[in-house]
Amino acid sequence: MKKIQLISILFFVALIPLTQLKAQEIIKKKGYTLSFESNFAELDPKLKKRLIETFFEVYPKLAKEYNPNTLKEVKFSVDTNYKGVAATSNGKVTFSSIWMVKHPEDIDVVTHEVMHIVQDYGRSVGPGWLTEGIADYVRSKFGIDNPGAKWTMPDLKPEHSYKNSYRITARFFTWIEKNVKSGTIKAVDASLRDHTYTSAIWTNLTGKDLDGLWADYVKNPQI
Repeated sequence: MKKIQLISILFFVALIPLTQLKAQEIIKKKGYTLSFESNFAELDPKLKKRLIETFFEVYPKLAKEYNPNTLKEVKFSVDTNYKGVAATSNGKVTFSSIWMVKHPEDIDVVTHEVMHIVQDYGRSVGPGWLTEGIADYVRSKFGIDNPGAKWTMPDLKPEHSYKNSYRITARFFTWIEKNVKSGTIKAVDASLRDHTYTSAIWTNLTGKDLDGLWADYVKNPQI
């Protein structure tokens, strides 16, 4: 009976497409655990090493700066079935194998995505553009090799808005930190996490609402 069961199991495994088989590695360092899995057989070992190193370089810093209670165990998955760039949910970051091949230098996609874990907003009371803008602001501040990826925050253009999200919003936040009040974005991030955020926080922190801040930014956008 056991022999028959073993044969059945082996037969079942043989039927699983290779793209669904994931080799897993568990790494523990600096008080954090990273579980790394991939169904992408062609993943460059050097790139995998850089992804892991970036996590352990950046994640503890983000935890210390923004949320010491963030998850201690995180999972990375390089997935051939995922067609985006990267996505984060429930402590797991899924990376596109296609993106890894086309942009192996974009190592700070890790920085952006693990910030989403640190953010831990849950059912956020804030807008989506704010969540992504903070994540890219953090990437600009804590990124390991943004220049290597040719990743920059774009210069202000007439059609831009603080609601554009990602790098456009991140540049605006950088301007606020440098020209208005340092610590503003950290305070906003904390309010989103404890669900006390309202648009009034900008006025309370800086003396002006978002539209007023943006108007000043447009007048002198240098950072």
